[in-house]
Amino acid sequence: MQDQTFGPDEAAALVAKTFAPWVAEIGLCLVEATPKRSRLHLPRNDRLLLRGGPGIGVLCGQAIAAVADTACVLALTGANGRFRNCTTVDMSVRFIRPLADAATDVTVDIESNGRKLAVCRVTLAAEGSTKTAALATATFMYLED
Repeated sequence: MQDQTFGPDEAAALVAKTFAPWVAEIGLCLVEATPKRSRLHLPRNDRLLLRGGPGIGVLCGQAIAAVADTACVLALTGANGRFRNCTTVDMSVRFIRPLADAATDVTVDIESNGRKLAVCRVTLAAEGSTKTAALATATFMYLED
């Protein structure tokens, strides 16, 4: 069941109300939510870029993991037509190529969405690019019906 009213404004309100304040500061924006796929946008954010070493100016891995996790919850909310309290029970992230100093397109494919568990696949790419920069899979356990 999908709630047609779950859009960017509702997603931002859910993040502000439910997640830790630093997650809201990441700036992840819902573009579109459907029952099986959601698209999100991560604007360029200096606070998420590495500041030193050989990776200077690259989106840090911790931010990529947080974006993937948050994007899944928003996608599942859109697919379910409501927020269902859940917890991440497993997440794997593959860092394929750097996301350097640019906005990021995020796609969440819901592979399974059952009564107690949901599994999502998340693809991150530089804005406008078809090349995958990071790929995550995550499993969530619903804590309520």
